[in-house]
Amino acid sequence: MNETELYKELGSLTKNRDEWERNIPYVSSLLSFDSVRIRAKALWLLGEMGLKHPPSIRGSVPAVASFLDSGEPLLRERAVNALGRIGRGDFHLIEPYWADLFRFAADREAKVRLSFIWASENIATNTPDPYRDYMSVFAELLHDRDDRVRMEAPEIFRVFGKRRPEFVRPYIELLRTVSETDGNRVVRIHCLGAIKATGGNQTDREP
Repeated sequence: MNETELYKELGSLTKNRDEWERNIPYVSSLLSFDSVRIRAKALWLLGEMGLKHPPSIRGSVPAVASFLDSGEPLLRERAVNALGRIGRGDFHLIEPYWADLFRFAADREAKVRLSFIWASENIATNTPDPYRDYMSVFAELLHDRDDRVRMEAPEIFRVFGKRRPEFVRPYIELLRTVSETDGNRVVRIHCLGAIKATGGNQTDREP
């Protein structure tokens, strides 16, 4: 099967969730395929499979995590994302790799930094407590040079605001400042949303 045919097959499998669990070994085997495009698709699909079937993905987690050290930005991005989805399903499956994810907050590629935030949001949805002493990492991302990263950074504060507001309260004034000064309107709106989720008062000013 050539790359185009294989990618199409993976696309069909993505839509057929009833077949996910029994196909985890097959999709995992594609992590050694020559094509970056196929490996990236396999990583993404394994993340979704792991969210839906955490016990069945256990044996594939080390292979997924091995791509954290890839020199290909797309594969780093997809590996971080996949661990986030798997970790949302069962934090213990990705716990050995959890602390290592924080290095991607400073990855040279904006898409990888963005994936780090998404992964953290996924994990924190069901397992917020490990993040207690790491909130400053996300505070730094509020000043990221990339608009997309800054647009997403307040969302992790919103996630925590609903689950562990005490984690966010030390950053309310920072969020308020960013909501008043950032040049991107979406960033400003998302900061206000994070404040609201934490139980703080929004400003009356239109962002």
